[in-house]
Amino acid sequence: MKQRYTHIAIALHWIMAIVVLTTWSIALIAHDLPVSPERILAISWHKWLGLTVLWLVFVRLFWRATHPAPELAVRLPAWQERIMQLTHLAFYLLMIAIPILGWLMSSAKGYTVNYFGLFELPDLVLKDKATGRLLKQIHEVLANLLISLVALHVLAALKHHFWDKDGLLKRMSFFK
Repeated sequence: MKQRYTHIAIALHWIMAIVVLTTWSIALIAHDLPVSPERILAISWHKWLGLTVLWLVFVRLFWRATHPAPELAVRLPAWQERIMQLTHLAFYLLMIAIPILGWLMSSAKGYTVNYFGLFELPDLVLKDKATGRLLKQIHEVLANLLISLVALHVLAALKHHFWDKDGLLKRMSFFK
């Protein structure tokens, strides 16, 4: 019985974790910067990494569809397994919704979105400042929800590793 994720799934997991946390951190930093070239650069990086999350989540979903998750080596209470399933579903939905909302927000605010300066993405909505403000609020609330779920995920992994000592964390580790 296969109990570990593939190396590609593990790499995608950790790369996405780093990119999501970096993207969120950059947004926090950019928010406090005065209007300046540094703030524009920080916001650009935030958008570029947000679009990278969107691209990577589809890569990850494809990988997951073609390489199912390994079976759990331990028996979890039904409520824990259900929370795990719902959390993973929420991760995927949020990692799709948040970048799209950011793209919509930029369009509504009249800012063109590009990807690392390589190409521009089309505006998704007409310029409308009120819509832009609303989309910004939704974008921020969902981003904070995602980070809260990440924290819950980390705490659950640490609980399984240090408290339960059930080896569950090894499923998503490069180390045996």
